[in-house]
Amino acid sequence: MRPSRREFVKWFSAGGITVSLSHLGLAKEAPFASHETLPGRGKINPAAKGAGRVDGVAKVTGAKLYASDFRANDLPGWPQTTSHAILVRANDATHVYTGMDLGRLKGALKPAVVVTASDLDRIGTQVPEFYAGDLFCPLGKTPLYLGQPVALLIFETFDAFDRARIALRDGTFVRFGEETGPVTAPDYGSYRFTRVAGPSPDKPDVYSPIQAGWVSPKKVQNAALPVWSPLAREMPPDYVKAAKHGERIRAELAADDDAMLVLDREFETQSVDPMFLEPECGLAWYAGKGGTLELVLGVQSPYEAAESLAHLLASAHAPYKPAHINAQFAHVGGGFGGRDHTPFILYVALAAIVFPGKPVRLAHDRYQQFQGGIKRHPIKMRSRIGIDRASGLIRAFAADHVLDGGGLANFSANVAVVAATGAIGIYDIPKVDVTTVAMHSRGVTAGSMRGYGTLQTMTAIEVLVDEAAGELKLDPIEFRRRNALKQNGRTMTGNPYIVSVRTPELLDKLEQHPIWQQRAQLKQQGASGRLVGTGVACVTKDYGSGADCSLGRVELDPDGRIAIFCDHVEMGNGIGTALANRVANHLGIIADEVSVARVDSYDALGLVTSGDPYTMDQKTQDAAEKNPRWVPAISSATSASIGAHVGTHSAAEAARAIFRFGLWPAALELWRIPKTDPRARQWASASWRNGRLTMPDLEPLALPALAATAHARGFVTGAVAHSFSRWAWSRARFPLFGEQYRAEIDALAIRRGNGRFERINRSSVKFPPTDNNRIGTAYTSMCGTLVRVEIERATGALRIAKAYSVFECGTALVPEVVMGQAHGGFAMGVGYALLETLPPFEGGPGNGEWNLGRYLVARGSDLPLRDLEIEMLKPRTPDEAPKGMAEVVMIPIVPALINAIHDATGHRFRSLPVTSSLLKGVLA
Repeated sequence: MRPSRREFVKWFSAGGITVSLSHLGLAKEAPFASHETLPGRGKINPAAKGAGRVDGVAKVTGAKLYASDFRANDLPGWPQTTSHAILVRANDATHVYTGMDLGRLKGALKPAVVVTASDLDRIGTQVPEFYAGDLFCPLGKTPLYLGQPVALLIFETFDAFDRARIALRDGTFVRFGEETGPVTAPDYGSYRFTRVAGPSPDKPDVYSPIQAGWVSPKKVQNAALPVWSPLAREMPPDYVKAAKHGERIRAELAADDDAMLVLDREFETQSVDPMFLEPECGLAWYAGKGGTLELVLGVQSPYEAAESLAHLLASAHAPYKPAHINAQFAHVGGGFGGRDHTPFILYVALAAIVFPGKPVRLAHDRYQQFQGGIKRHPIKMRSRIGIDRASGLIRAFAADHVLDGGGLANFSANVAVVAATGAIGIYDIPKVDVTTVAMHSRGVTAGSMRGYGTLQTMTAIEVLVDEAAGELKLDPIEFRRRNALKQNGRTMTGNPYIVSVRTPELLDKLEQHPIWQQRAQLKQQGASGRLVGTGVACVTKDYGSGADCSLGRVELDPDGRIAIFCDHVEMGNGIGTALANRVANHLGIIADEVSVARVDSYDALGLVTSGDPYTMDQKTQDAAEKNPRWVPAISSATSASIGAHVGTHSAAEAARAIFRFGLWPAALELWRIPKTDPRARQWASASWRNGRLTMPDLEPLALPALAATAHARGFVTGAVAHSFSRWAWSRARFPLFGEQYRAEIDALAIRRGNGRFERINRSSVKFPPTDNNRIGTAYTSMCGTLVRVEIERATGALRIAKAYSVFECGTALVPEVVMGQAHGGFAMGVGYALLETLPPFEGGPGNGEWNLGRYLVARGSDLPLRDLEIEMLKPRTPDEAPKGMAEVVMIPIVPALINAIHDATGHRFRSLPVTSSLLKGVLA
């Protein structure tokens, strides 16, 4: 069943460098727990009751799992000693960088190697396009942003590194000269999303992005912000059309109309840190002289990391250019988006390249992670909403968003888009116009983070809707119910969701809950020195990015042991257990081995790709798909809440193929049912019970017996699959055993008996149309929250007395993990609403002086540990697909708290966080 533990596939070659990727836990004769995710061997799948955490034992018993756990002497074949590196960053972005004074590092503290911008030309590096910008600030230039690296210091011994790290912590050794002010740079992206619905829900939209495409204004170089007017000179025609519709919507909101309630409000959200448990860390070893560069990394996007490393060194000069890069990927100690496309990996590789023969570890401490790690975007929003007073229906909405993207582009443009298309939350609004722009600033780089812009914009809409309900004297839940988007209704971009929309059920649950029913009574009974308030919010959050894919491989040995391999990453999301449970639906029992972050086990597919799946046109896709090995993308990051929906999909489809062409024919043989018997085609009627395959009036068959027969007869015992989703799954036909097998995959390989894997070229394929790139989202999950707060009038101290969240996620693959995500999301929401904040510039984390002594995160004392109720709706149908839910469970916590604070104090806060000192100020 098991492949060689040294197995890898040469995935691609860049500039003469071959690149392979493997999972760290599979090193030969590893002197540590070699399998990080071990399921309960042979246990059945209890489905709704869950299967336990297959990754849990390793985590709680201290097995080496994470990138930060490893040193060179943990890895077979590596040297026994580890050197250590410090990434020095600029703590000033308004003066010219003039160099470093390392005089305080004398004797043994002197670094063995110092790498600066001047060394990069000598090495011959080239920065991947995604990370465009100087890897190190050159002498004589003003840093592009606070926290921009200026040098890499490498120390041969840990003692020297550790003492130097403390000696250099204050940052005064980084020198600056002439004041220039901050560097100015173009914005990262600006878009306008406008929709005008038709005269009735069954009529086509007058205008929408799904019809006309996404539009952007012409860049105006002498203006800080985009000029949104359609009358500006030389605007693109497609933009002018959208803008004219948008300006009419805004004129309607600005008109003096007594029949319409119009609220015009400004909101502002703050920068925060993802605060994952394990700061970024990497280990690398370059043998030198054009040999192999070995790396150990912990990232959310393994395939992208390997591509970026190959690009970085593809044009390097001898002896810095490796012939081969082998990237190994460990578990990730928390991500929340902050490890998706991180530039940190480039510096790990550089450290090894410039110090050949010596393994080098680059690891952030918490000060360094605050200074250089990716942050959440602060957003300034102006929102206008118009509601018909007579009916209580929202008629129009307009908003303008300005995101601070910090020093590098990262995902800022994408976050701006998702924030904009999520700006109307759960509501059906016939006229919408939203502009959004992501700006460069000298702040620490902002990028992907849990909620991805919708946390900010949905907080704004939920607070605005609550205020509107108050103005109209309508119950806040009833007002939401009147305006909630219905199944098959159109989103802001003009397309319907293609999954269940369960807002009415959530609102009913919220309305019936005692927290809501008792709100007036408890408010009146509050003690004289204590204010009581109740808040509600209900939101929806997309999952998926519009170009997601996964790789899965499943193997069954003659004894019925199951092994699963998947390219998605374990970062606290329980992907290993989710895989085990979803595959068990097809193969009857929990797997004996689950290996995640594996991007080295699918060579039989021979996949190739080209172009950008987000921007390619239909003609390009149609031409490319004629190659039976071509797919729009090979592997995607574990982000956008796609773990359950996308990450497990390919493995599940591989298991389905094994059942259909391996276990089912084996069962027919054991049951002595000939192919001519009508029952031979009733595989969909078979079911697993207690690890046995059952059919009416037939003897149940245990998996080991089926597996042994499948191996003996040369039936299918292993499968490898690739899938791609662009708001719909790719679908293909494969010629198998005299029939055309249809599946929601685009590449397939099978193994017969104990043979080798063989690729099955598809006979036809249907990739989702490229016009789907105009969709804002088609997948969504929903969550509603109630909170009751108590506020001490004298001090402003706030206590969350009770809270209730109800959400839906389709079929929960691992209910315990899902509930854990909901609890964690609640804590993060509390931190964002009430505690966490980072100043944007010189006083912020870019100065290198921030740690948990200054940055407040939610602790147990801030949470209603015994008074938090979480409810998960059952799937609408028994076969409903799993939905991504890890983000949506955080979002409504924030506006529910803000609305509860208003209910208690009468004051509406429109800037976060709402701290006790601010509360004390308004109550004074």
